[in-house]
Amino acid sequence: MAHVDEHGRNSAGILSNDSGLDAATLIDYYRQMALIRRFEEKCQEMYTRAKIGGFLHLYIGEEATAVGAIAALRPDDHIFTHYRDHGHAIARGLDINALMAELFGKVTGCSKGLGGSMHFADASKNFWGGYAIVGSHLPLATGVALGMKMQRKDSVVMVFFGDGATNGGEFYESLNFAQLWKLPVVFVCENNLYAMGTPLEVHSSVTEIYRKACAFDMKAERVDGNDVLVMREASLRAVEHARSGKGPVLLEAMTYRFRGHSAQDTQKYRTKEDIERHRRNDPIVRYRTLLLNEGIATEQQIRDIDRMIDDQVEAAVRFADESPEPGHEWIMQSGVYAAPIAVDPPIHGE
Repeated sequence: MAHVDEHGRNSAGILSNDSGLDAATLIDYYRQMALIRRFEEKCQEMYTRAKIGGFLHLYIGEEATAVGAIAALRPDDHIFTHYRDHGHAIARGLDINALMAELFGKVTGCSKGLGGSMHFADASKNFWGGYAIVGSHLPLATGVALGMKMQRKDSVVMVFFGDGATNGGEFYESLNFAQLWKLPVVFVCENNLYAMGTPLEVHSSVTEIYRKACAFDMKAERVDGNDVLVMREASLRAVEHARSGKGPVLLEAMTYRFRGHSAQDTQKYRTKEDIERHRRNDPIVRYRTLLLNEGIATEQQIRDIDRMIDDQVEAAVRFADESPEPGHEWIMQSGVYAAPIAVDPPIHGE
């Protein structure tokens, strides 16, 4: 089955039309997607071994959306995302040792072990984190975009969210304000067909999410989110539109999560047959096949990448295991507050 975007292109078509991407870059997209997959498979294993506490929301099946979209950004652009944030963090280039340590609650984690799975962040990469409250980060992303415009910077903000978030007031307020002020925001809705355990057609009267942008006369597009090159091309168009001062864009990336909403999800709301049907459209398998068929990568190169990734992920687990847990000093010295907390008068007469 051919998968095309609204411009009639799929990955093979993009390559044949001279995408301007060299082999090394094309192969690196595979590496990123495979690393996200292997990292998260290891996360599931560590969760069952009680190494990871709290909630764990896996991105398995949606890798092409994050890699393709983030590939369109510059280092000075900004990213906000939801609680299913591992894939975006890896695609942005955050250190997987720090990410695994964060999941383990260790002080060497990207948020010093205080945030866990839903709160990855790295200010040095303008990656402002995963947010646990559905839709809460949309106004924040819009606010940063306003700051960019007021400072006359040409940075763009990209914000990821799920289909369920498009039913909340934050979504409509953010789109309205962004379009009203022509802010440089790219809104990326990852439509994986379920809001937790609720099917799209049950929770939204409009099942084509991109059409919701018409209320604000905003540019919008539905994209095959399981095709990394199609996703990148659509994101490049959206980013260029936003960066040029023409205003925000809403991208609806059609994708599917192969695992449950969280690690403890029994998935009674969908059948095994439905999951298997979507697995036949696995974005990593599709892209690997493309690279091999087009002669961009060899079987040996793919095996070498997979082996390297296995070693990286195992090393991340060792790093997290061997890292210290946060001590009591985190209250005042963790960097959570802009300035150290002054204790006056001294506690207990100290």
